[in-house]
Amino acid sequence: MGERDIYTVSRLNREARALLEGGLPSLWIEGELSNFSRPASGHWYFTLKDEGAQVRCAMFRQRNQLARTVPRDGMQVLLRARVGLYEPRGDFQLIVDHLEEAGEGELRRRFELLKQRLAAEGLFDAARKRPLPRLPRRIGVVTSPHGAALHDVLQVLRRRFPAVPVVLCPVPVQGAGAGAQIAAMLEFAGRNAGADVLLLVRGGGSLEDLWAFNEEAVARAIVAAPVPVVVGVGHEIDFTIADFAADLRAPTPSAAAELVVPDATAWSRELEVSLRRLNLALRRTLAARTEALRRSGRLLVRLHPATLVAQRMQRLDELQGRMAQAARAGLVLRGQRLAALRAGLAGRTPAARIGRLLQTADHARARLDAALRHGLVERRGRLQAGAAALQAFSPLATLERGYAIVSRAADGVVVRDPAEAPPGSEIEARLARGRLRARVLQATVTADGTRPRSAD
Repeated sequence: MGERDIYTVSRLNREARALLEGGLPSLWIEGELSNFSRPASGHWYFTLKDEGAQVRCAMFRQRNQLARTVPRDGMQVLLRARVGLYEPRGDFQLIVDHLEEAGEGELRRRFELLKQRLAAEGLFDAARKRPLPRLPRRIGVVTSPHGAALHDVLQVLRRRFPAVPVVLCPVPVQGAGAGAQIAAMLEFAGRNAGADVLLLVRGGGSLEDLWAFNEEAVARAIVAAPVPVVVGVGHEIDFTIADFAADLRAPTPSAAAELVVPDATAWSRELEVSLRRLNLALRRTLAARTEALRRSGRLLVRLHPATLVAQRMQRLDELQGRMAQAARAGLVLRGQRLAALRAGLAGRTPAARIGRLLQTADHARARLDAALRHGLVERRGRLQAGAAALQAFSPLATLERGYAIVSRAADGVVVRDPAEAPPGSEIEARLARGRLRARVLQATVTADGTRPRSAD
């Protein structure tokens, strides 16, 4: 029997969570909301139920901040959520990414279908959108005359660039038939208001409140307008079909007003800078033209006939001076060459040649005498060195050191061994300065073992 694979509770909940999250996609779910709570963390926790069942739900703070509706118990809602499991308690739950009232669901679907169809036709293409004028001559504002959006737009335009005139094009912005009236007003204002940019603005509201701006007629009127249209509807998170069709989308009505006119204060500063640059450029241009005029005047003076004649005369004087200087230099050069020829000719006479030969002989004689003296000195030194060496090896030098040359008196043979002069024989010793005659009394035995002998 094999080993049992025993699960812990944590492992069971972890694998169940993985199966749930990996096996089911993100879902749209509709039901009644109850048991809503919002702790200090900012997360939302509630229960979604219908007639036969209920499920716990969690919507974390980073997602619920985008919700347009604050939940309340008993509200019928439409959720987009992911299925999950809360592991510490093993609770099956939904992780909510989007929440809206159930009544908005159909509107959302209609919104998405119209958006896809108009996008496929190219109404939202960026290449179609027109640039805004840098400074419009007149601005048309298409909005309700009683809404806060108009007040915000006028306040921003008055603050940023009050010199631009504004034309109000009144129209209802919500309710039955509002979309058709907005489309008609856009067509009328584009042709008759004399404006070169139109603002289509409205304050915030629910999806139903903003639905007039999601109608196809409004989108086509924006595209067909003869001047650029800037749309600023609702808040920054609100998007309508009109936003996608507009030449420029602004997050709010006030932002739309800021986009169509420049800041007058900044323009004044830029104008001052431009004026300073223009003045500087004019001064530089004037200075350059003045200098060019001066150069032209100086050139005209140089090219005047009298000036040219004077320059030619000066050139003639310069050439005459150079010609005289060249003639003098030629005479000097020829004199130097004549003197050199004379010197060369004098050096080639017989007397000059004899003199040079005598001088050469004197030099040779001097070199010969020097060589003879040098040879004598060298040979004398070599002779003295040989005499010294001979003296070092001479027997007389040995005698000078206290030695003597012993020979037999009878025949004069030099004695080298005691056996050659036995005791009683006469010997003669030659010293450095004289001779001695003696008789041998005793002969000493040397290392060869001969015993000494003595005289009778």
